[in-house]
Formats: sequence, C-alpha cells, structure tokens
Amino acid sequence: MLAVSGEAMHNRAEAKENAPVPMIAPLPYARTVPGAQPPYLHAAYGSTVKRAPLRPPIRLPNTLSEVTGPRFADGWAGANQVDLTRQHKGAPLGERMILAGHVRDQDGKPAADTLIELWQCNSSGRYTHARDQHDAPLDPNFSGAGQVLTDAQGAYRFLTIKPGAYPWRNTYNSWRPAHIHLSVFGPAFATRLVTQMYFPGDPLLDLDPIFQSTADAEARALDLALRPEPQRGRVCSRLPLRHRPARTRGDAHGGMR
Repeated sequence: MLAVSGEAMHNRAEAKENAPVPMIAPLPYARTVPGAQPPYLHAAYGSTVKRAPLRPPIRLPNTLSEVTGPRFADGWAGANQVDLTRQHKGAPLGERMILAGHVRDQDGKPAADTLIELWQCNSSGRYTHARDQHDAPLDPNFSGAGQVLTDAQGAYRFLTIKPGAYPWRNTYNSWRPAHIHLSVFGPAFATRLVTQMYFPGDPLLDLDPIFQSTADAEARALDLALRPEPQRGRVCSRLPLRHRPARTRGDAHGGMR
C-alpha cells in the first residue's frame, strides 16, 4: 500500500484548483436593426459632427466579458429609489406622474432583476448639475435621479414629476422637448440601452434633431410614453413605457411606501 504525504495531497489539490477551465464560446447577441437606432453622425444634431467616428466602425465578435453580467440581484448597485418626490423634506414642484412598464428581450421574455436608472430635469427644465447654467430655477426638493431593479416579470415603476422643456445650443433659439433619460442593462454589458422617453403631442418633437435622428418612424414611436404594449413576436429595441398623471396622493404613492 502506497502512502501519500500531506504535502503531496496539498500540491495535487492546488494543481487541480489552478487548472485552466475550458472556455465555452459565448452566444452572440442580436445586432441592431438598421434604422432603429440613431446614427453616429446626424448633421442636424451639431454635437455628432465633432464626436462621430471618421472611419467605418469595425465589427467585433462578442466575448465573454460583454455577454456575462453584470448581475444585480445581490443588491450591490444600491437600494431602489423609485419615488423621486420623497427624496427631500418637501414636495417638488410640477405635475406628478407614474412611469411604469416592462423590460423584455427581443423574444418577448421578461428581463428580471436588471437595473434601470432614470435621470431628468425638474419641472422648470433645469438639471441638478453644475454645468447646467440655464436661468430656470433649481428645485431644492427635486434631484431628478432614481433607480430600480425589475421584478420577476421584468416590471418597474417610478413616481416622479413631468420634466420641462429647456433651451440648448444646437441652433439659435432651439429647445429640447420634455424627456426622461433611461438606462437599462439587460442580461449583459452588450445589451445595455441608454435612451430617452418623450411625451406624445409635444410640438417640439417635430423640431428636435435628437428625436428625429432615428430614421424609422415606428422605432421613434417606441420612444413615446402612453403607447400600447408591443405585439407578441415583435422585435423591439426600446423600452415599452407607459406613463399617467398621479391624480391623488393615494394614487401617487400606491404600493410605493
């Protein structure tokens, strides 16, 4: 009978632990549908002229770092901040609204436990940011930022106020329509979407080069609130969003205390 020393057993265990793990080729994610996303260069949107790449982009294959993670279920990203009207001592100025919807993949399956981040200006059209020197007043009771993890059905819900329009330096006397910024990660870094939600009927939409930069009119419609849920099997590259005014205090805070 052969005796094995404790040191030898330790070395074997360490070698086994440090053995290379065979790599499994990651499944690639679907590419963007042509026309469904804004181009890098849109002449009417002045900033893109300076920052758009001068050479055609090189398509890179998805690697493990792009298609795995991040995972948010353990709470490392921080607590949910879904009620933007209760982040300070007083109530913010403006029309309260509920922003709710579902995050689904292109096959219609819910994206559970994924992080949605929201940021916006106040009802006067000013952001709480040092570089925003618009002469509209700041609201001491509104910071304009929140986040939430979707539930098992991919659902999310925010309570906030409707943002105001504001001037910007794209052209003389140009104004941005009311909008809310949203970031959603999905299952991996490669699927993260940063977008803006607009409000139907806003007369500034027809004049806004950012909104109009998406060539596909159907894709642009996905950026509007108060739209129906997508039909089964439809490929969507935007968040399905709904919003409605919060008419009473009980309605505004229902399920969010």
